[in-house]
Amino acid sequence: MSSNTANKSVSLLDLKAQYKQIQTEVEQAVIDVLRSGYYVLGPNVHAFEKEAAEFLNTKHAIGCANGSDALYIALLALDIKPEDEVIVPPFTYVATAEAVTQAGAKPVFADINLDTFNIDPKEIEKKITTKTKAIIVVHLYGQACQMDEIMALARKHNLKVIEDTAQAFGTTYQNQSAGTIADIGTYSFYPTKNLSCAGDGGMMTTNSDELNERLRKIRAHGSSVRYYHDELGVNSRLDEIQAAILRIKLKHIASWNARRGELAEIYNKAFSELDHKDFGIITPTKIPESNHIYHQYSIKIKSKTSKSDRETRDLVKDALKHRSIATEIYYPLALHAQNIYKPLGYKDIDLPNSIKATESVLCLPIYPELDESDIEAVIDGFNQY
Repeated sequence: MSSNTANKSVSLLDLKAQYKQIQTEVEQAVIDVLRSGYYVLGPNVHAFEKEAAEFLNTKHAIGCANGSDALYIALLALDIKPEDEVIVPPFTYVATAEAVTQAGAKPVFADINLDTFNIDPKEIEKKITTKTKAIIVVHLYGQACQMDEIMALARKHNLKVIEDTAQAFGTTYQNQSAGTIADIGTYSFYPTKNLSCAGDGGMMTTNSDELNERLRKIRAHGSSVRYYHDELGVNSRLDEIQAAILRIKLKHIASWNARRGELAEIYNKAFSELDHKDFGIITPTKIPESNHIYHQYSIKIKSKTSKSDRETRDLVKDALKHRSIATEIYYPLALHAQNIYKPLGYKDIDLPNSIKATESVLCLPIYPELDESDIEAVIDGFNQY
């Protein structure tokens, strides 16, 4: 153990460190917005939509209030109706399935690939019925789903596809930006995301002119002309202050994502050399078709003792906490086991890989402002377990 890491604390995320890099520019941008009198759907929102579309190489980007709204609006724009079925992964944040329920449709859970944590195309096909109308894929932790197979399935069965890209702004698949491959991509700019604002914010992307028009209409009370309402919509607009901040951060996102990759490689090398008697560590899988922006650096803890993976993982987490090393479990309970979705009748045996993920996953600190000594302190925490 290095003497300079013996008592070093490492936080899971440090938003202040990022803010310091761009403080002057951000504060001036916020003041400019306040002085302008344009606070909602003004010039910064329009400029951010244009700049984000150019960065992602998509035809249209549409700002909205948050990532959850983006999913719900996308479902409305694709005409998902009550009694329709929408296939979703059970190992993700609740917003993915929640939007389906809010739209009146039924979420159908398809298991994940345990290597990538993403929805398994083979499991999707097993769940398709005559009621299935759409698939929501989640590019979890910054790793792209197998979009070639998923889009082929969608074409075969005439299904719509939404990409939940909340954790993957800047991820690519076959050199195409995640969120721009399917019918609609959705994004969250919640403060913990790799591209984040100073509060809530979201966005949708599409290459369809027709869907662009509907998405813009639905986010503003179903109206394209003020006081004239064509369909049921919502109030979900990205505000000017958040857009102004996002415009500044967008200029840094490529380098920030690259730095995440560098830090992940340091972790990978260190863990490849760690041989602990009580547990093994499985590092994140990176599929060849995609980059990985490591929104989270998510390892799996495998027990080598009589204890279960979950027990061992939790002991490791507690030991790291005792050394002031922050970690998190994303996610400790799969969606089918949440109280809200228990009535759907799924059993753990139906979704075994999702259960295994909840029992073994541990997410370690990874953000661009970390330095090598921070990573060394985390590794030392494992070595001294």
